[in-house]
Amino acid sequence: MRTDATEMAYKKYCVVFIIFALAIVQAVGYDTELYEWKPCNSNVCFEALHGALGDCSCSVDTIDYFNNVKIFPRIQSLVSKDYFRFYKVNLKKECPFWADDSRCAMKYCHIKKCSKESVPGYANGYDNDHIDETPATKYTKEAQSECGSDADHDPDLSYLNMTISAASQYEIAKWKAYDDALENFCENDDRNVDAEYVDLSLNPERYTGYKGSSAHRIWRSIYQENCFRPKLNPYESFPYVLSSDLSNMCLEKRVFYRAVSGLHTSINIHLCSKYLLSEKTVGFAAPPEGEWGPNLEEFQRRFDPSQTFGEGPNWLKNLYFVYLLEMRALAKAGPYLEREEYFTGNPIEDEETRHAIRNMLGVIYTFPDHFNESSMFNGGSQAATLKNEFREHFWNISRIMDCVGCDKCKLWGKLQTQGLGTALKILFSGRWDSSDGDPEQGKLPLRHKSQRLQRTEIVALFNAFARLSNSIRELENFRIMLSANKESEPKQNIFGGKEMKDSNKKVNVKTGQCTSGGSKPRLGS
Repeated sequence: MRTDATEMAYKKYCVVFIIFALAIVQAVGYDTELYEWKPCNSNVCFEALHGALGDCSCSVDTIDYFNNVKIFPRIQSLVSKDYFRFYKVNLKKECPFWADDSRCAMKYCHIKKCSKESVPGYANGYDNDHIDETPATKYTKEAQSECGSDADHDPDLSYLNMTISAASQYEIAKWKAYDDALENFCENDDRNVDAEYVDLSLNPERYTGYKGSSAHRIWRSIYQENCFRPKLNPYESFPYVLSSDLSNMCLEKRVFYRAVSGLHTSINIHLCSKYLLSEKTVGFAAPPEGEWGPNLEEFQRRFDPSQTFGEGPNWLKNLYFVYLLEMRALAKAGPYLEREEYFTGNPIEDEETRHAIRNMLGVIYTFPDHFNESSMFNGGSQAATLKNEFREHFWNISRIMDCVGCDKCKLWGKLQTQGLGTALKILFSGRWDSSDGDPEQGKLPLRHKSQRLQRTEIVALFNAFARLSNSIRELENFRIMLSANKESEPKQNIFGGKEMKDSNKKVNVKTGQCTSGGSKPRLGS
């Protein structure tokens, strides 16, 4: 009897242990994976992409029409002009944060560089546009003019010591660098000795095959170390801030996160819309330069709620948000941008470029719901501290782009980051602020001589906005593709499998989304 009782007790303990172990596994799975989603239908990516954006009075539908009909054709034509085609960038910088242990060896990762002489107008001062002479340069021996040629000039009577020690020149240069750092949101490469010109038309942004741990580390570092967070994220596999937690952040931190998320979303859409398809082509049918086109499955993997813990539609909304932010920067700096020469040495094209700039800015001024940056960073010293943190976080993000292991990805990452950084500089540096004019229309009068942008900043600003505009236009193409799939295969879900029966569906009580099964979301590269 005692033996039977012992065996019975042992079995009970085993059952309890197994139940306890299963409970732990389930709890850990819940913590690390949040929810596992299944889409209800083929348009699930776009069902929530309507209505108000939040943090502004604009709606998604208003931006869709305004961009696709009015802005997209204008900005795409504009950035094809010579002035905006050539971008000066240093792709040789080493990663300042970790060892660069992963370089993309695929031919699609490489870029085609161009010589200085091939850049239109370079010989006539194209590269010297907006050079700010540093105080240290002004006092060098080479910079001084000779006064002895004047017959009435007595050097003994009017001698002025124009020399300055090397140590003082170094310190003055540091002052200039400090002053620039107070208003710039990212590093500028154009004066770097290793900077080279790149023809953007010969190096289009598209999927290159760069992925894996190296690409994931870039975005993990951006989100986990350089974005403001309302709390520590307990989900190791999901570095993003949940949309439900954004309400716990102040407006300034929320704007920062949504801008970075929108930039990431835009880059992902570019990769999905210009995906390398030739790998799927059999035999010798694939062209030598590769076959590129939209990849609907990849788009769904990156944005469908079933793959992103329900966050995909919110990331798409952040694209519209950063589009609105950059468009506001263009409007605010509009009077300055309208007065630029856009010199390339070709008088006819330069005039066409200036006319195209004025035309597009005129359209932008008419947009009814511009982003209102005046509601941010108000509150004395605390707001000033937050503004400095805002700038420092974005400066770090611009430096992280030097850690990208694919040259073509690095080129477009640096360009779009500099474009967004230039927009933030226009909105928050104070140089373009004025109590006069109409802030809704952006027609602010030129007041400061310091209202000046480097040529690379202007090129990056317009090209970055063009990339956002292109992303919103590509969303319409993916929406059409999804609708066509739904009509042609009404009994299949968006991943090609058979549609789930109602008995297998569960509803998430927080969102009302259908849930059941699914796979972990994968970090976009």
